[in-house]
Amino acid sequence: MKLQTVLLAATITFTAGCAGTGPNTQQGAVTGGLLGAIAGAVIGNNSGGGGHGAGGAVLGAVAGAAAGGALGNAEDHRQGTIYTSEGAATTRYIEREPPPPPPPPQRVEIIRERPAHDAEWIDGYWIYEGRGRYSWVEGHWEAPPRDHRHYVRPHWARHHDGYVYVRGYWRN
Repeated sequence: MKLQTVLLAATITFTAGCAGTGPNTQQGAVTGGLLGAIAGAVIGNNSGGGGHGAGGAVLGAVAGAAAGGALGNAEDHRQGTIYTSEGAATTRYIEREPPPPPPPPQRVEIIRERPAHDAEWIDGYWIYEGRGRYSWVEGHWEAPPRDHRHYVRPHWARHHDGYVYVRGYWRN
């Protein structure tokens, strides 16, 4: 199997597997997968056995995509809501009935000083991660994107196939 074929397969796999996540998560998974595939192929070719390059590329792609996706996901959460339309915030998660989120954590959110004059406080919320899993996102200050003033909280919306999960987003 040629390296170009492995890289193409890794790119398609990791791009498709990132549905429903933020753009940094997607970019991190794809970039990590590609860099991992290259590193794995080099290590596999240099292992002396010949023919290990493709296997090394696949293993490197998997490890790199997992690491890159995790780092990108952390960056998405750090940056906060980056979506500026309901269409961009709508995930590919489709459910017959929306799975109920767990109750909010039993702790008081501390609202620190506003970091910028235009920043708005976003209360903590559960973000749907797929397969009935949610992750808690702490409340935080967030500056709205240019020309966007109103924050729309994450929610489930009726769709022709059932319900889709819509991440929080800004609208004007």
